[in-house]
Amino acid sequence: MRLFAAVLPPADVVDELGLVIGELKSRAGADRMRWTASPGWHFTLAFYGEVDENAVPELSRRLERAARRSEPFELAVRGGGQFGHGRALWAGAEGDLGALRLLADRAEAAARRAGLPMGEHRRYTPHLTVARSRKDVDVRPYVTALDAFAGRVWTVSDLALVRSDLPVSGVPGEQPRYEAVARWALGAAG
Repeated sequence: MRLFAAVLPPADVVDELGLVIGELKSRAGADRMRWTASPGWHFTLAFYGEVDENAVPELSRRLERAARRSEPFELAVRGGGQFGHGRALWAGAEGDLGALRLLADRAEAAARRAGLPMGEHRRYTPHLTVARSRKDVDVRPYVTALDAFAGRVWTVSDLALVRSDLPVSGVPGEQPRYEAVARWALGAAG
C-alpha cells in the first residue's frame, strides 16, 4: 500500500483555503494545471511510497512513539510557492515551523527504524500541494494570490498515517483517494 505521514488541517481551515483556490481555478489558463481536490490537502511529513503490509505494524508503532514525543503546536496555512517551474503549486505554512519540521524528521526516522528505504534526507519544506502540471507553467500570478492568503491558526494535535490510492480509470481529472488509516495524538497524553 502507498503510505505517507501527514498533518491534516481541520475542515474549516480547508474551507477557508478552498475559497481562494476556487477563485484561482476560475482564472484564464488555470485549466493547464491539475487542481488537487480539497480532500487531498495535507502537509506531508514523510512519504513512504509502497509499503509491504507486514511492515505497517512496526511503522505504526514507531509513528505512535514519534507522536507521543511531539507536543501539540500551532499552525496556519499561509502564503504560497512552487516547485519545478510551476510543476507544483502549493500553499505554505506559518506558526511553529520548528515543531512541524521536528515532527517531519521524527516521521522519517520512524520509517528508517522500521526498515523502510527512505533515500537521501532532504530539509523539510512545509507545503500543501494545490495543483500540479506535467509541463512548466508560469504560476507567478497564483503564487502572488496565495501570498496574500492567511488562514486561521489551529492547534496540530495529531499525526496521521495516510494511504493514497492513485487513479486507475484513466478518466481525465480523476483524483487520488486518501484515507487516514491511523492517527496518534501528539504529546505524552497521546
